[in-house]
Amino acid sequence: MSRRDSGESFGKAAMDMKGTDVQLENAVQAPTVQEIQGIAGWYQRHFGVIDSKEIYDAAVAHCAGGIDPVEELKLVRKVDYRIIPLLGVCYAFYYIDKTTLSYAALFGIREDLHLNSNEYSWLGSIFYWGWLVWAVPGNLLMQKMAIGKYLGINIFFWGFFLAWQALTHGFPAMAVLRFISGACEAVADPCFMFVTAMWYTRREQPIRIGLWYLANGVGVAFGGIIGYGIGQISSHIPNWRLEFLIVGLCCCLWGAMIFMLVPGSPVTARWLTQEQRWIAIARLSGNQTGIENKTFKWYQFKEALIDPKTYLFFLFAVSGNVPSAGISNFGTLIVKGLGYNQVVTTLLQIPYGAFISLVILLCIWINHRAPTNSRTMVMAISILPNLAGTLGLVFIPSEHKVARLICYYLTGISNAAFVLGLSLVTGNVGGHTKKLIANAATGLGMCVGNIIGPFFYKTAQAPRYQLGMGSMVFSNIMKLVIVLIFRYMFMWQNRVRDRRAAEREASGEAKGPSADETAFSDMTDWENPNFR
Repeated sequence: MSRRDSGESFGKAAMDMKGTDVQLENAVQAPTVQEIQGIAGWYQRHFGVIDSKEIYDAAVAHCAGGIDPVEELKLVRKVDYRIIPLLGVCYAFYYIDKTTLSYAALFGIREDLHLNSNEYSWLGSIFYWGWLVWAVPGNLLMQKMAIGKYLGINIFFWGFFLAWQALTHGFPAMAVLRFISGACEAVADPCFMFVTAMWYTRREQPIRIGLWYLANGVGVAFGGIIGYGIGQISSHIPNWRLEFLIVGLCCCLWGAMIFMLVPGSPVTARWLTQEQRWIAIARLSGNQTGIENKTFKWYQFKEALIDPKTYLFFLFAVSGNVPSAGISNFGTLIVKGLGYNQVVTTLLQIPYGAFISLVILLCIWINHRAPTNSRTMVMAISILPNLAGTLGLVFIPSEHKVARLICYYLTGISNAAFVLGLSLVTGNVGGHTKKLIANAATGLGMCVGNIIGPFFYKTAQAPRYQLGMGSMVFSNIMKLVIVLIFRYMFMWQNRVRDRRAAEREASGEAKGPSADETAFSDMTDWENPNFR
């Protein structure tokens, strides 16, 4: 059966649901997982996702009488147990992967490969050139494939090319492999955000994004443990080669797990009951952002290009990742420059990672408990101690190494503001194609920040890296300003929508489509009157 035929059959089922109770019951009986697979065919089973709007409409109609809160809570817990740990482990590997070069520097890669200061900075930067080149094509390809399988394939290959770096003997080969590894990681954040938006309501998204993002801190801590363990190995194989090999092979194994375990959408999740599939879809109608649509819509692409939010997401990502790039590539060298030896330097990354995780947990908890629409204020407040830490690294004298170490730890708080910023993308952009472009803009900003970040750290300025610390101060101020712009922009847009709705009601005009009618219509935030 063709894709068009499948849409017509589900459309008929949705229409039948408006009839008798018998017809409703018949509609509820379909589609089962087996029927979906039979309709979709081989491509849909292995690489695609059923994205028929008729299925989403049928789910809303099925739950029109309301969703049982107890059943919804059971569903959310099941999704939490199935999805969040998978994404969390992915994100831990994601950060461990980015810090392998920093640990390799501790273990002698610069000496073994005869890398000068500029070449080492390029190895940190060229990773994100690969990311930059593949960010847009990778996001467009993501729209055509089942997101779990696409993510798994990319994780496998980034691990493969990371492990291959253990075999290099010079800058050219290492640079090529770093470039390809970066391209494989380009879709990671967009995939994680799409999976989150696909399963959770807008109010639930910040805390869930925070839960998988706090694995960033776990990655820092676990990276320190791995680094310490590898540092104790006495072998004819240099320890920096073991770092790349061990982490790369672990990523390959996890990529295979993601390929098998992450479903393409709630419709195709085998571990949900049929009733839970209906609830999983219907409960997201209030998001007004839809679940998934495989059709690229040019008008949404053009709208994204003229929407100021797109460029603010880009600048926010740049300002958040210039400091991150410095810490990822030079963090161990900064700590070692405080006067600690190689072993202590690796061990000091463990409390740093634990601190990052705790701060992220605290910020997402505060955001969850705070009044509605307080997210940007929580972000702004969380930036302030991070800014204080970077200022401390600039001005505190070198002999006060404990104070400087505390300031270094404070730089980890930047992760909390960034995770809440990611939830702004998923919750404040409507339309699948437009959201795709917003995610791509965020990814591009991350690339640019990580490309330019390492070049602020000059070997001649070690261990204080004055220019690098200055770039962190400037970036944090820039990020704070952007967050405040976001706040007033969102408030203004909501006031405009409310005023227009009130004007229509006062003039006796039709109210327009209901929230249920626009929930899965793939409308953008600009054209959807119910978007808030």
